[in-house]
Amino acid sequence: MQSFADLGVSSTVVQALAGQDIREPFAVQRLVIADILAGRDVLTRSPTGSGKTLAFGIPMVDRIQSNGPRPAALILAPTRELATQIATDIRAIAHARALSVTPVYGGVGLVKQSQLAARSHILVATPGRLEDLLDRKAFDLRNIRMLVLDEADRMLDMGFRPAVDRIVRACPKKRQTLFFSATLEGEAGTTAQRYTTDAVRHEHGPSAHRAVAEVEHRFVPVTTDGRIDALVAELEGQRELALVFVRTKHGADRLVKRLSAQGVNALAMHGNKSQRQREVALARFESGAVDTLVATDVAARGIDVTGISHVINFDPPHDHETYVHRVGRTGRAGRAGSAVTLVAGHERRELGLMADRLGIEHDLGPAGPAGPGGSGGSGGSGGSGGSDGQSDRPRPAGGGTPRNGHRQQRPAGAGRSDGGRGRRRRGRPGQTEGGYGPRPKPAPRSGSRS
Repeated sequence: MQSFADLGVSSTVVQALAGQDIREPFAVQRLVIADILAGRDVLTRSPTGSGKTLAFGIPMVDRIQSNGPRPAALILAPTRELATQIATDIRAIAHARALSVTPVYGGVGLVKQSQLAARSHILVATPGRLEDLLDRKAFDLRNIRMLVLDEADRMLDMGFRPAVDRIVRACPKKRQTLFFSATLEGEAGTTAQRYTTDAVRHEHGPSAHRAVAEVEHRFVPVTTDGRIDALVAELEGQRELALVFVRTKHGADRLVKRLSAQGVNALAMHGNKSQRQREVALARFESGAVDTLVATDVAARGIDVTGISHVINFDPPHDHETYVHRVGRTGRAGRAGSAVTLVAGHERRELGLMADRLGIEHDLGPAGPAGPGGSGGSGGSGGSGGSDGQSDRPRPAGGGTPRNGHRQQRPAGAGRSDGGRGRRRRGRPGQTEGGYGPRPKPAPRSGSRS
């Protein structure tokens, strides 16, 4: 097994990693660190939670000089949560080399943020807020030596392409570019080629067809009026943390209120929440103070919380890629994970095709009536506010911790036990899912923090 020192990481950074109880590199880190230290452009397909933050963070910290012009490195991320997480994961090792790291995102005051960013060696930014600061001439990007695009496919999906293009053009042509994405096909692959020069390509982690292999998948038939009851039944089962997905921000708030009326304590995470509200909600969820989080796809993008035993699709995903991103929050590090999708009659055919594409066994069959006891209907969260938005939303073209290892480093799937919280819900032995057979019994939870 190669060590960080074997990969060329400096003794200063190796010691800083050891201080965080990080001693052995993960697979993606072994793949890319040496190439990045050598100054090469890198294209990497790697899933969320694989250790990719330190894969680019470690060599970045070694290559940036503390006495050089600032900012010297820029990391672009699609959401505030991910930007905050990346900055936190890198800051401890950056401090060992006297480097400063500043996250740049919407929802906080511009003046203080711009002052900190202008003095920082490494910026971790969402495209929208970064452009706001550049437009205000708080600083410029002419001294950027290293540019990282993290979860680049998601930035493109969210409509940030024009903003990212402008930001890349504002960086020097002579720079090192690192492109990390869950896919290097289609638009993401084309964009990666345009942004990089003679890049080394690395593939790590499962493809979309294999990414869901370690998770138990269940499709539960529901009626319009029975959707909430079906969700409550799932939440009352034996579990740890549950992440519930809806399509709209208003739908998230509405669902939290409806769950409260059913005696289920839950929190919402979406783009209308302030940064402080989102941080508090995430902290309470991660600690287990509240064990149910209702989130939109955009808001959940940067969530890296261990101990999520269940992902529940209250509203079905738009497509198979969204499904993969959602269920990737559970079933990590070889631990049991469950993905539950509530299915109304009119949704059966589309979800059946999606499951077929991903190689997931199902009993949805062709389009037809809903499962036993219902005729389908729209169901869902009933959100009428459109898709989730962010204060870091893209502007029209032309206009204006993963923490790996023990504490900081967490591999794809690093699980956390419930730390003795003992949230054993009221189980329902032998309960059937509308004719789909008995509900599988989840694996027992550990009683100590891993």
